[in-house]
Amino acid sequence: MRPSQRQPDEMRAVSLERGVVKYAEGSCFVKFGETHVLVTASLEERLPPWLKGQGKGWVTAEYGMLPRATHSRTRREAASGKQGGRTVEIQRLIGRSVRTIVDLQALGERQITIDCDVIQADGGTRTASITGAWVALADCLAWMKTRDMFKTDAKVLRDHVAAVSCGVFRGTAVLDLDYAEDSEADTDANFVMTGSGNIIEVQGTAEKEPFSEEQLLALLALARKGTGKLIELQKMAIG
Repeated sequence: MRPSQRQPDEMRAVSLERGVVKYAEGSCFVKFGETHVLVTASLEERLPPWLKGQGKGWVTAEYGMLPRATHSRTRREAASGKQGGRTVEIQRLIGRSVRTIVDLQALGERQITIDCDVIQADGGTRTASITGAWVALADCLAWMKTRDMFKTDAKVLRDHVAAVSCGVFRGTAVLDLDYAEDSEADTDANFVMTGSGNIIEVQGTAEKEPFSEEQLLALLALARKGTGKLIELQKMAIG
């Protein structure tokens, strides 16, 4: 039995609330159970120097945890003068995930920055961030479209993207791990998938014993079910 009493293929309660930040072009407050992340999408009329003059845009991401997002206070990374390796890895993952479904040529020479701030952490902060990032990004692009900022009728947002964690906990493949499971899992994996069912990224690690191909396929099946539900929630969120 899972600590949360959920079934192996049962996700935590998920909510996606749009338009929660007044000044951002797009925003979403995403909750995966007790994991809460505030996501904003900001349009900027600038580009990284290495992209200038190429006629296409860029989507990037930043990620951070507030000091009391966890059981004990963690020092702000700004106070230490540098980001930790985990932070850099997660924000690169978020950026890669959302870029795959954006027509950067149609975006024009602009940059959209996705900011993911973890208010409360109980496992799965990166997967919640990616899922909420899509909603914030969709709203940002819709904001641009109403202002005729695209020179083409091409579909700028080409697909949905959502992410979910899976793992092997006490010998059983389970969906959407919370912290109690994540901290004790035999295997921990994150899946990032599109609305069309394609895979953007898979991160899988054997924490104790190596996992089998059969277990990997079981985790993939759970991930497909989980991301399918998340994408349905995304569709409901943006109306």
